[in-house]
Amino acid sequence: MTTQGYLFIADVLLITHVLFVAFVVGGLLAIIAGGLLSWPWVRNPWFRLAHLLSIAVVVVQSWAGIICPLTTLEMAVRARANGATYGGAFISHWLDKLLYYQLPEWVFVVVYSTFGALVLLTWYGVRPRPFGSRGQRNKS
Repeated sequence: MTTQGYLFIADVLLITHVLFVAFVVGGLLAIIAGGLLSWPWVRNPWFRLAHLLSIAVVVVQSWAGIICPLTTLEMAVRARANGATYGGAFISHWLDKLLYYQLPEWVFVVVYSTFGALVLLTWYGVRPRPFGSRGQRNKS
């Protein structure tokens, strides 16, 4: 495979990673707003379970000191491109700036854990519908 091919795959992984983060962060904001504005879709149990499991994986990884598999895979693919950097790809450069920060590991553990706790609190504050109940509004 060519260097450009590896860079393309790495960029797809980076975009996937950014979309995952957007789902976790945006999902929490949508759940809170939906609870306040009575949006029925934020009570969808499958959406809520996917959201809760997504942040749970992040929290467990941070506590275990495991680097995100998407990050690991992206960096491995970039290494296969002979160490090519983001310098040549505008979108990759800015998505990288948005996603990766240089802070002590404990900061991420605290932030992810706090965020996970907020997601768990919304499970009780904005209750999802029971599995199997299609579109019925839950006013609790």
